[in-house]
This record gives sequence, structure tokens and C-alpha cells, in this order.
Amino acid sequence: MPLLEPRPGALRPRSISGPAPDRLPGHRAGGTPEPLRTELTELLGPEKVLWKVSDLVRYASDASPYRFVPQVVVIAEDIDDVSAVLSYAHGRQREVVFRAAGTSLNGQAQGEDILVDVRRHWAGIEVLEEGRRARIRPGTTVARANAALARHGRILGPDPASAVACTLGGVVANNASGMTAGTTRNSYRTLSSLTFVLPGGTVVDTADPLADEELSRAEPALCHGLMEIKREIEADPALVARIRAKYEIKNTTGYRLDAYLDGTTPVEILRGLMVGSEGTLGFISEVVFDTLPLDRELCSALLFFPSLPAAAAAVPLFNEAGAVAVELMDGNTLRASVSVAGVPADWADLPRETTALLVEFRAPDKAGRDACAQRAARILDGLGLVAPAASVTNAFTSDPRTVGGYWQARRAFVTAVGGARARGTTLITEDFAVPPSRLAEACEALLALQAEHGFDAAVAGHAAHGNLHFMLAFDAADPADVERYGAFMEAFCRLTVERFDGSLKAEHSTGRNMAPFLELEWGPVAAALMWRTKRLVDPEWVLAPRILLDRDPRAHLRGLKTIPQVEAVVDPCIECGFCEPTCPSGDLTTTPRQRIVLRREMMRQQPGSPVLDGLLAAYGYDAVDTCAGDSTCKLACPVGIDTGALMKDFRHRWHGPREEAAAALAARRFGAAESAARLTVAAAGRMPSGARDRLLGAVTGAARKAVRPDLVPRWLPQIPGATARRLPPTGRVGAAAVYYPACVNRIFGGPEGRPGPSLPQAVVAVSERAGRPVWIPGDVGGTCCATIWHSKGYEAGTRVMANRIVEAAWGWTAGGLLPLVVDASSCTLGIAREVVPYLTPENRALHAELRILDSIVWAAEELLPRLEVRRRVGSAVLHPTCSMRHLGDEDRLRAVAEACAEEVVVPDDAGCCAFAGDRGMLHPELTAAATAREAAEVTARAFDAHLSANRMCEVGMDRATGRSYYSALLELEHATRP
Repeated sequence: MPLLEPRPGALRPRSISGPAPDRLPGHRAGGTPEPLRTELTELLGPEKVLWKVSDLVRYASDASPYRFVPQVVVIAEDIDDVSAVLSYAHGRQREVVFRAAGTSLNGQAQGEDILVDVRRHWAGIEVLEEGRRARIRPGTTVARANAALARHGRILGPDPASAVACTLGGVVANNASGMTAGTTRNSYRTLSSLTFVLPGGTVVDTADPLADEELSRAEPALCHGLMEIKREIEADPALVARIRAKYEIKNTTGYRLDAYLDGTTPVEILRGLMVGSEGTLGFISEVVFDTLPLDRELCSALLFFPSLPAAAAAVPLFNEAGAVAVELMDGNTLRASVSVAGVPADWADLPRETTALLVEFRAPDKAGRDACAQRAARILDGLGLVAPAASVTNAFTSDPRTVGGYWQARRAFVTAVGGARARGTTLITEDFAVPPSRLAEACEALLALQAEHGFDAAVAGHAAHGNLHFMLAFDAADPADVERYGAFMEAFCRLTVERFDGSLKAEHSTGRNMAPFLELEWGPVAAALMWRTKRLVDPEWVLAPRILLDRDPRAHLRGLKTIPQVEAVVDPCIECGFCEPTCPSGDLTTTPRQRIVLRREMMRQQPGSPVLDGLLAAYGYDAVDTCAGDSTCKLACPVGIDTGALMKDFRHRWHGPREEAAAALAARRFGAAESAARLTVAAAGRMPSGARDRLLGAVTGAARKAVRPDLVPRWLPQIPGATARRLPPTGRVGAAAVYYPACVNRIFGGPEGRPGPSLPQAVVAVSERAGRPVWIPGDVGGTCCATIWHSKGYEAGTRVMANRIVEAAWGWTAGGLLPLVVDASSCTLGIAREVVPYLTPENRALHAELRILDSIVWAAEELLPRLEVRRRVGSAVLHPTCSMRHLGDEDRLRAVAEACAEEVVVPDDAGCCAFAGDRGMLHPELTAAATAREAAEVTARAFDAHLSANRMCEVGMDRATGRSYYSALLELEHATRP
């Protein structure tokens, strides 16, 4: 038994609100039942089958109000895996649902039987024809694809607000559009071709000239049936007219019946039907998009109106003037948005009726932008705008920061409003469209209907296209509240269809909550054709049988999830999934959303539940140990939920009094620990590498077993040698800044085999060269930024070191007179921000007077303008650290690198390396998973330099790529050396 075993029961919820009506029943505590588990394991291999109860629960939630727990989760790697699962399901009357990002709002990504993850192994983009087309795999996010296309001046047509998280497979399967796509730039209109797997296992590439011939041989009945439906539709002029009319506005309700009109062959018809089919007709394994020009010149304004109808009435004016986006946000949305970083605080006091329009014009050049601005100015003169807060300008601007802030507030609609909902309530996001000319009338009717049913929803949407979203919350654990929601939905659907002939789903696709109302919108004839289409393509109903078509009139009320209260720091989470692409552990164990989902299921259970015990048994490693603690989830979350902070708190709960005391003692005696660490690394460096790695691997392995694996780092061959024993001499007199070499740079040296100075020597030399000399205090030894303790949840040790470093910095900098320059980005973040909660009131006041700069910022802003670059390398690839993202310093890293290299590349898949100080030595598998995609980009070509700004992150990237990473300041010193 390890010496410092975690306290048993420390992660058990302190107060359980269960048993909840939707809790996972006890008989499912064993996970995937037999023979399903064994049969799929034998078919696919154990690494592709997730069967633990914690695996099933974490995949049971998406961004929707629904929750269905699968029987098993399959991690498909390729089309062969997908075909094997479909074949297995056919032979055993089982059901299959495909899931990628899980950002869908209507339960499309949830299944009750076999759930297939098609995100993890399905990312990638190939830019074709200089960007005019792009071949994209379904697990690729919209943002990642657009990053690759931007270098060619191109962009995808669909632009959903969830672009940072949603994947192209889901975008096509739902025909998601977004702010500017409307009916002309969506997937249906901009898709060139796609490859898909039919339920029977047939693979179809619609770009293949022989596709129809091959399909007719493989599935003759399907081909005949598709053409028969086409003939029936075309023989009915009234039906043809109805179908065409339905798609004049945005519409994703049901199957795309116009595919039968637009396609001339079975393959062409299937190509259209797959768009918006929600995975019910096949699996989309690859898409080829026709891209659009990326107009970079913008002219935007956030305009405030006294009421929702007044704002809606102004929309046609901007449409006629050529605005590409006219986005609406009502008062509830605007007030909730104050939780979003950068949104003015005075929006919190906006009048309830206030409504804003975010209007944007785009042009390829400045002349076009100026023309747009002139048209916009003429419209403003006739509008009844209001300025209910000091921050309101009601003016058009082209300032990127201002425009970016407007869009950040708009894209955060769902999460901001959801985060502000009453605790414990379930969030519903609806999506409908009416003819744009009737938008104002529809807004008035919607407000009246909400009031009638006791709801005060938030409204936002793509007003230019007559497409509105509204959000309301209710208690899914209260049957009466569920009935209230049900009555509202019935009335809302009838209002939309019977009064406005609108679309019940404009861009979020049918999903579980509109399936019962499909016939209401389309009528019995068209609805019957959709049922025929499903039976024709999927006669055994293997794929997602209740997601798009469902005859149960109460299907939209089945599977509604309760939202039990959890720890306050994460309780506002609406499970949108925006955090998942940035999470280092997402491809290894769990994501921030899944950590919260698992915690909520614990709260649904009752004490003594076998499900609760099973979840707790897995949570330690899956959630707590393998969280890098980098808090990039906080940056990705529109309302700043920091799941990393919760995981650090859980680590703290694990500690007993003896462990906390030992950590505090280590902080008080850190000087001795630092010296011992440097001597150990120096001694190791004198040994032959093979013998060294074997010996230290064995020693640290034994120590990990004796103490605790999650506390003692293991030795890795990539650990650098020791730095010079003494720091370079400097003088205090005349110093422009105080230079604080982080403890990691006082212990470890630079890359093995790279000649030249150490990092401290380089910083001193290049600062002197620029005429901005720095001073290193003689007593920096024994101090630290406190991250060592903070990242592991040692509160007493963090408090000791946090106060020590602030008191020391206050003295070194003469009370903040000089800036404190720190040479490791994580340490800069630690001293600048993370120590603050642990300071005494007196030291918090001292801290407020300090100016703390990362060395990269110091170099970019103070040194570069004063330096002469004498030599440059050909190419450099950068690894911006997650701490730099928190600090907003990434552009300075690029500036330094661009001074040193002819070509600078930041990988599109660059993210947190998860080395996280020593976590990469505690769990090397975490860093391997976190860096896999970035490493693939880096190793795909040669670079002359591999640059970053944190020594341990550099070690992590060394391990991931086999390349030698080092500080950008070392390269700057070399580039400017006389």
C-alpha cells in the first residue's frame, strides 16, 4: 500500500440529491451486458470497445435537453470498423447511432444501444485546387477546416456558432448553417460530393463516375425505389410546388425532399438526402466542399432598439443594403452575456425590452468596405435607436477587437443564457424560421405565447433569414413543469405552422424534440414519403430509429434529463461541448463536459448505489489524475467554466493532514529541494544515457510504488541535463527590469547538443545588447511561482510559496517600480494570477502594485525595437503554451520568432502539451494523447528551429516529436549576436 494513499471516499459527493427519476438503474452498474461486450470486443478489439459504466454515462449527454445511456460505445477507427458494426447490428436486430462532437441541440448524438464515436480518429483536411475545394473528414471541426482554408483566402459556407467544437460530419448530417449561410451557403448548396456508408454496408463515393453503376449492382431495390419516389413527386405539380416553397426559407425538418427534384440518378438523390438526415440513412465518412471567398474587410455595428418588434422591423433595410449578417439578441440575451469575457458590465442593467441587432457587411477590399459603410450610414439616420447604457455606441466600426467582441457575445448565446438559468433546471433551445418579411409579427406572437405559458425565454437568431432561436428552462424532475413545457411546444408548433407556414427546425435539424411534429409541418403526403425513404434505405431500421421519425406524439418528452446541482464552479454548465476540442485528455480519458456529466450522475444516485460506486472507482484516474489542470477549458467556455480548478480541488480533497503538512514543509525548505534536484540532474548527466535511464527509471518506479504514482514523477529519457551552477552576474544599478529565472530554468539546462548560452545567460545578454539591462537578485534560489503545489491541490504549500514570492518580488522591484520579468510562461501566469487567492490581505495589496511580464513580452516590446537582427534561420515552428493563451501573449511569441526566421508556422492543431510541469512525467500517456495531432503536423516536414516559451513544455514536445524544442529567446540571442 503506498505511503500517501488518497483519502478513501474523498471524491464521494458531499450531498447527494438523488434518487432522480432519470438515474441510471442499479442493474446497469456492470456496464455493457453480455454477450454484447464480448462479441464486439472479439469483432473490433478491446481498445475500440468502451464498456465501463462510467464510459456509458459520459457518452449519454450532449448539448440537448435529452439523455439516453447507450449499452456500449465503439471507437471506430475507419470505414471497416463502421461496416463491421453495421453488419453486426443487422444480424442481431440492434440499433446504431453515430456521434461526433455532441454539440447537437436535439438529441441526435445519443443512442440507447450501440453508440459509435466518429470523432477521435476522423479528423483531417486536404485543401484542393488552391483552396477552391476541400476534402474533409467528419471529425474535423469547422474552425479547424477554416484555419487551413484561410491561408488560401477561402472559407466554408456553413458557419454555425459552435464552429470551434462542431464537426463537419455533424454539420452536413444536420445541414447546420449559421450566421451567414442562409439557404444559399449551407451544406446542401455548397457540398461538391460525399462518401457514405449505407446501412447494408455499401460504400458510395458520389464523385466516382461509376458510382451509380456500382450502386445498382449492390442495391438494385434501393435504386429502383428512389427513382419510383422521384417519379411520383414529379407527377404531382402541387407537391413539387410545395417542396420548392418549403426550402425558400431555412428548413431542416425531415428529409430533404428536394433531393428527389434536384437529383437525376439514385446516387445524386442520395447525395441530397444524406444532408440533414441526422445519421438515419448512413454514415458520412468524407465530404468535399466547394469553398467561398474569404472577404477580410468588415464593417460591423451593434445597434440597440427599444423592443424586439422594433429591431425585427429594421432587418429588411439591412438585407436590402447587402448585409451578410443581421443577428438579433433580445434583452434577456444581452443581460446574460455579461458573463462572457469582454462584454460591457453595464449590459447587466439594460431594460428588459431592449433588443440589439449585430449587423455586418463584408468586402474583399477597403473600397468595397467603404461603400458598405456609406450604405449603412444612410440606414442609421432613419432608425429609432436607443442608448440605454454608457457602452452603447450604435456606430459601425472596422476595429477587429471591437467586432470580435460583438461576435463573441452573439456566439455565446446558448451558453451565456444557459449559465444564467435557475440552478437545477433543464435548458431547451428551439430553432424556427418564418418568411423574413413576417419576422416582426412572429416576434410579437412568440412573446405573447411565452407569457401565456409562464415562460420568459431569451431570443436570438439569424434575423436576416427569418430564423430565430429561443431558450427556456424548466424542471425536468417535476412532472407538472414537463407538462407545462409540453403544452407550450404544442402551441408553438401550431403557431409556427398554421399562422406563418414556417419551419419548425430551421438549422438544428429535426431531432427528438420535433420528430412528433413532422407531419404537422409537412402534411400527410410529404411525411409519408419521408417514412418510405427511411424504409427504403434502412429497411431494418438499424440507424437512429427514433431520432428523425417517431409516431409517438409525446416522444419529445421522453428522455428529458434532470440537472442535479454540482460544485458551484461548474454548475452553470449546459453540456454544450465547446470545451472538448481544447482538452488535452479528450482522446485518453474524459473531457471537461464528461467530468461534469459524470459528477451529475453521481448526484442522481442514492447512497449505496452500485452505479455510484462504479463511477467513483473510475473517476480518480479518468477525471482527476489525467486532467492537465491547464484550464484551457475555461478559455473555450463562453462563460468561463474552469473544470481544471475543480479537478485541483478534488486533488486537495485526497490529501490527508500528514500529506498537506509535508507539502508545506517542502515549500518552506524549497531551497534545499532545488539544490538537491539540480545536483541529481547533474549527476545523471554524467552517466551513460542507457545506464542512466535504466537506473533512474527503476529508482523512480520504486518510489512511485512506495509513495504514490500520482505524486512521484517517473524518469524520462527526454529530461534535460542540469543548467550552470551559478546564474550569470548582473547589477542592480541601472537595471531596466528585475529578471526572475524560474526554478525550472535554475535546475534544467537547454537542449542536449545545442551550443550556446543557457536561457538565463541569453536573457541577460540580449537585454544588455538592447540597452535594457536586467538584474537577477542574489536570493532567487528557494523561491517559486507556487505552481508545483497549486497544480496538485496542496493549499498549505501554495499559501507558503505564494506569499514568499510576492514579498520577495515586492522587495526586488522596489515596490513595483521595476517590472518583474519571468522566463517561463506558466510561472508568469502563476505569479501574475494564480497566487492571488492564497495571499494574505497585506500581500494582496503588494501584489496589485507589481508589474509582471513574461520574458517573451519583454523581448517583443522592449528589446526587439532596439536590436539589430544579423542572421535568420529559414523556418521555425512554434508551440504556444496554454499559459500564453491565458495571458494573451501568443502574438508576442510570433513577433519574436518572425524576427529570427524567414518562415514562422503555428500548427493548426497546436494545443496544450499536457506536460503541465511534471504531469507529463506522472502520466506520459496524457502528453502522448494531447500532442498526437500537433506532432503529426510538425513531423510532416522539416523545420530549422522548434521554439516555445516554457522548458517543460519543450520537453513534452521533444518527447512527442523527436525534435529539439527550445526557448525563442535563445534563438533571438543567436539572431542578434554580434
